[in-house]
This record gives sequence, C-alpha cells and structure tokens, in this order.
Amino acid sequence: MRLRVDVFVVEQRCAYPELDGRDLEPTCVHVWAEVDGAPVATLRVLRDADGRGRIGRVATAEEFRGAGVAARLMGRALELLEGSEVVLDAQAHLQHWYARFGFVARGEIFQEDGIPHVTMVRAL
Repeated sequence: MRLRVDVFVVEQRCAYPELDGRDLEPTCVHVWAEVDGAPVATLRVLRDADGRGRIGRVATAEEFRGAGVAARLMGRALELLEGSEVVLDAQAHLQHWYARFGFVARGEIFQEDGIPHVTMVRAL
C-alpha cells in the first residue's frame, strides 16, 4: 500500500481516499513484485457485485517502469480471473498499454481525482 500511496498520492498529486475498503473484501487478491524485499509493482484483483472481475490500483515504482514488471503482474491477474469478463478504469494515457492485454475502451473519458480515465473491458 505504501507503493500505491507513493505513486498515486505523492507522485501524481492526487489527494483521494486510497484506502477505499475494497482491499479487505474476502475475494480481494493483492499481486506484487519485489526487488530486495521491497515492492516495485502492485495491483489488486477484485470481484464486482455483478460477478465481473476487476483489476485496479495498478502501480509501478518509477525506476521499474518499462521493465515488464507490471505486464507480468497483469498476466497473473488475468489468470486469476480466467473465465470472467474483466473491467478496469485506466488512466486515459495508458489505454494503449491495457489494449495489449485485450482490453477495449467502453464509454467516454471521465475525470477521477483530476486525471482523465476511461473504463476498459476484456470480454470472455
């Protein structure tokens, strides 16, 4: 969670309720990568009330971006959600990155904490 705060709250200057309660849901799975015992990338896997899988809070330490760490975490998240439609709310400038994993933008770009986002869906 410290990495998430470092990326979203400090680096991106978004004062928002990062701890939204969903981390404690019984079906929540946290996936992360470490280097020398310190997290360098993380994401969480959830189930929404409608049964769809949800990937969120994808964060990578700045010095590890572009190294493929987050891509490996996304692969693991999609394995965990195999057989389900998966949804996520992507920062709009990362649409092309999520498209690599089969996600397609649905709907209009919206503002979340001052950052443009778009909902993306990966069909079954």
